[in-house]
Amino acid sequence: MPASEPKLNLVATALPDAASAPRKRPRPGERRVQILQTLAGMLEQPGADRVTTAALAAKLEVSEAALYRHFASKAQMFEGLIEFIESSIFTLLNQISEREGSGLLQAQKIVSMLLQFGERNPGMTRVMVGDALVYENERLVLRMNQFFDRVESSLRQVLRNAAEAKGSSTPTVDANAQASVLVSFIIGRLQRYARSGFKRSPIEQLDSALRMLLS
Repeated sequence: MPASEPKLNLVATALPDAASAPRKRPRPGERRVQILQTLAGMLEQPGADRVTTAALAAKLEVSEAALYRHFASKAQMFEGLIEFIESSIFTLLNQISEREGSGLLQAQKIVSMLLQFGERNPGMTRVMVGDALVYENERLVLRMNQFFDRVESSLRQVLRNAAEAKGSSTPTVDANAQASVLVSFIIGRLQRYARSGFKRSPIEQLDSALRMLLS
């Protein structure tokens, strides 16, 4: 992956001790980013269940009311994380489509990119597979489902191009089937990564797996 791959800094910078250094007032937007960083960092903890606003506020050493000055609800905080995921993934996906000529190579790169993104952002992985959204607003789960629908649509397009280049008599059928399998593979690998406490890498033996899936 390119070195410029987006990554949310998951470890919120510790606030200085009041006795040793004065607190600085965050610049506009800075506290909002810090809240999202901290939420993502808390989701990284193996075995973490539901993150409450009380726990999040305590981690940031602010009141819950202070959180709601930046976000109308906890669901809106999760939407902020989802927006980061969407922006990062689809920016990279567009770059792959522009730079790689072969449809099969594009599909391989898209799968690799998604899994590497998950490995680099463990807290985001729990959002992507829905584990962190179980007790949250239903629309968040729907939005992540739509995210993977968009990924599958992109894979269908590049795989159809690959099937046509190979002279397939049923390029659409072939592409639809392969795209569905690849998205299931991506979700499965990310779920295993999250549920193993982030010990089972989503990219282990990836080249071999992709050769089997795209043969």
